[in-house]
Amino acid sequence: MIGVRAHDVGKMPVKELAKAIAKKGFSCTHFAPQKAITDFDTSLGKLNPGMARQIREAFYKEDVLISVLGCYINPVDPDEKFRRDSLERFKEYIRFARDFGCNIVATETGSLNSDWSYHPENSSPKAFERIVESVAELVREAEKFGVIVCIEGVTTHTVSTPQIMKRVLDRIDSNNLQVLFDPVNLLAADMVDRQKEMINEAFDLFGDKICVVHAKDFIVQDGVKKSVPIGEGVLDYPFFIKKLKERKPGIEILIEDSKPDTMENSIKYIEKLLNSND
Repeated sequence: MIGVRAHDVGKMPVKELAKAIAKKGFSCTHFAPQKAITDFDTSLGKLNPGMARQIREAFYKEDVLISVLGCYINPVDPDEKFRRDSLERFKEYIRFARDFGCNIVATETGSLNSDWSYHPENSSPKAFERIVESVAELVREAEKFGVIVCIEGVTTHTVSTPQIMKRVLDRIDSNNLQVLFDPVNLLAADMVDRQKEMINEAFDLFGDKICVVHAKDFIVQDGVKKSVPIGEGVLDYPFFIKKLKERKPGIEILIEDSKPDTMENSIKYIEKLLNSND
């Protein structure tokens, strides 16, 4: 199945959003309520089963599944009160995930800067222990409800490499902790020539725990990554999709960081590779 990050389609009332996603040809979505809808307040303490079911039914009516609940928090935020509130909000999403018709709640792994910008100590032992502490707390909650916590690595965040991701998975050691794999996020601007090596390493280290993937593309201009439509950048999509077909057949591929006018071409490009015999 090919899906889309809901708030890339726009922020609007949920019924309109579900229709817009279906109209673009998507059958599933990565849905971050606070970023995507205007008619429900899902801030801390507001979420409840009735709200979740209304949202679920709006998507189901359009034959769109909520594959992933996005709860974007900074699990290592230096502001302890803000970090605690964020963890509690994530745990609310865990408790009500199944009312959304979903069993995956996902986040990136944050930075020691509150604004998520790169901090030189993000790869330090201190940062590692802090992300393990936060994720372990979330996983304990997820184990109670039969829900999966998905974490996503980013080169500038605390989980910045496949090796660090593997260390986090080993430390927490729970099947309720899985990986949302985005190869672009784990490629620094100077790593384009080593992308196959990185993708292979990720699958070797934690391929068994990859349960959903993000799809986007990029180019490098003046040493900086710049987003472009899928198939127009430097990510080796034939290699990546072939790897998915071999190791994760049928996995949901969620397009992100895209514009509404390029989404349909992105679907066609990915579908062509999925249907290829190469």
